[in-house]
Amino acid sequence: MDSLSIRPVVTELRLSAFAAHRGGTFPLGPVTLFAGPSGSGKSSVLRAYEALAALAAGAELAQVFPDPAGCVPESIREDTQGRRGFRIGCTVSGAAGPVRLDLAVQAEPEPRIVGERLVCGDRVLLNTALRDPGHGRVQAAWHTGGAVGVTRAPFPDDLLGTALLPLRVAGRTDGQRQVLAAAEQVVVALRAVFPCDPQPLRMRAPARPGDGRLLPGCDNLAAVLHRTRHECARRHTRLTSMAGGGCAGVVSGLGTEELPDGSVRAFLCRAEDGPGRAEAGSGTPLQRLGDGELRYLALALVLLTGPGVLSVDQAAEVPGALQSLTVIADGFDRCLDPNQAARLASLAASVCADGHLRLVGAVNGDGAFARELEGVTMVDLCRDGTGRGYTATPTGGVRCGS
Repeated sequence: MDSLSIRPVVTELRLSAFAAHRGGTFPLGPVTLFAGPSGSGKSSVLRAYEALAALAAGAELAQVFPDPAGCVPESIREDTQGRRGFRIGCTVSGAAGPVRLDLAVQAEPEPRIVGERLVCGDRVLLNTALRDPGHGRVQAAWHTGGAVGVTRAPFPDDLLGTALLPLRVAGRTDGQRQVLAAAEQVVVALRAVFPCDPQPLRMRAPARPGDGRLLPGCDNLAAVLHRTRHECARRHTRLTSMAGGGCAGVVSGLGTEELPDGSVRAFLCRAEDGPGRAEAGSGTPLQRLGDGELRYLALALVLLTGPGVLSVDQAAEVPGALQSLTVIADGFDRCLDPNQAARLASLAASVCADGHLRLVGAVNGDGAFARELEGVTMVDLCRDGTGRGYTATPTGGVRCGS
């Protein structure tokens, strides 16, 4: 079996009751772009994905949802005990087969995970439930197989139980090994996430080298360009080529220069500036570029690099060849003109085709620049964002109607 077929990836996101969404089921391909008007719930979809990723990495519920009440759909009323909550989940495909993870989170009166289910095929591998509201625990039951079919134990109500299973399951029986394989598949696929939202205002200034890994806001763009220029000539050449298609003028290079204070500045070299400008340390500084040009450069850099260059926490115990990094880009086309957006979407489709990288983004317009691209899944959200009534569109995307 080749690595493409066993590399775990999230293939479906479910927002059963989250923010503006009720009953939403969203397919995720190598490149998935959510389109729709303001208020349709595009950002909420990406926020739910990021939340699952953070929980899979071991974050506590309060860190992941600082305002849990804001995630509860307005139509959900309190029960007789004053409780309200939300439900999210996903499906992860990989060597263990499709594995479903579903969470029920109580937001009020206090946040806690009150229910979690991990299912592979028709077998429930993990099930948790809140038995005693007075204690900060849920009762967990996981598949064991053999003479004892199920093992039970208390789990914390503020951590993802699936991420705790490797610490609790011995792996002695076939059933236990199935549980471990499914849990590992979900955790590996979810935690390898890089939320990216380039901030032009912070990208223009010189940057300290640091560890040379790109931050989610791309504040240290200049320092990372300096690293890629000296460590990966092939990728830097491709980035220069991309810059030529999305920046004004005829771009001949992307140069960097170390300043006396130890910081690094970056600049764009254009043909009209004359030859050798990159080597001479001169050109158009990033601070003079437009917001769209800076976001275009940053997103192109993200798509052309990987975990070694991006600030992302992947599972260290799993070989990189068996992992897939997911870039989450809210406002993927923000500040971009149609040409820039089309070039980035085409680059994403090309890069993500080999399975090492995936992109989940939201677009401000209708996403027309990407609808004809092979490998791109467009998901159209209606204004009320209910997530009901999906039908296939002529371009192969998915349309959400009320």
